[in-house]
Amino acid sequence: MPGIIYGGIEVEIELSDLLLDMCPIKQENLIHDDQKLILLASLSDSLEYLADSVERLGESFISPSTISENKSDIHQSHHTRTTSAIPKSLASLANEYRRLATDCVRVLRLEMQLETIYHMQEMTKREYVEDQDAEDPDDFIISLTTQIARRDEEMAPYIAESKRNYVFGGISSVAANASIKALALMKSINLLGVQQICRNSIALEQALAAIPSIDSEAVQQRLDRVRTFYELLNLPFESLLGFIAEQEYIFSAKEYLSILKVNVPGREIPMDAERRISQILSH
Repeated sequence: MPGIIYGGIEVEIELSDLLLDMCPIKQENLIHDDQKLILLASLSDSLEYLADSVERLGESFISPSTISENKSDIHQSHHTRTTSAIPKSLASLANEYRRLATDCVRVLRLEMQLETIYHMQEMTKREYVEDQDAEDPDDFIISLTTQIARRDEEMAPYIAESKRNYVFGGISSVAANASIKALALMKSINLLGVQQICRNSIALEQALAAIPSIDSEAVQQRLDRVRTFYELLNLPFESLLGFIAEQEYIFSAKEYLSILKVNVPGREIPMDAERRISQILSH
């Protein structure tokens, strides 16, 4: 999409970290109003239309100029210089309209990322020590996925699929990062709690995969990472060490150590666990 830079995974994580540092996100920090977001999408569409119209107008000056260039008359040569300057000013105007259209889409993307954090921060407010297996995702995930589906449908008439992919494409990386960081703020989690978090990530993945033109593979990779991370809590310590030895670069040292620090009922962690993990990671 012209005018919009798609960053790599490292850039995404850095931006996600910056946004997560803003927590807690309050509702008054968000646009939140669906109608205002639709207006932004509509404004972006209108600005793109204006940019296209101005470019077409500029192109209409090119043919007469080209013809006059072939004539030797001094007056016509002067006329050529005058008309050839007009497309430049129109091109500048078209570029400005297109830049504003892109800014609208960037705001929509940022709003969806902040909305995601607003919902995902609920993870740190509840306990994941469950006494029975739930059938549904957490309420905050249901609210987020419903919002994603609704806004995608409402924006569809105004912005192209590639732009909607951009607007909603930043959700999975922010949600994955928020989910993994949430473990460090938990005191306890059990097997059913792990299953509930995995259920949440699957529901979010399905909601995003339903958006046309979304990079479903990238979404799956990011949210698979969440499931892999939390499933490590179910491993005995020696098995965890084996995983880290083979896959040390999948997660950071800080993330691996957060797996040790949370209380998992029934899991035994040796006194030198932190040292042994640090030793593997330092190789």
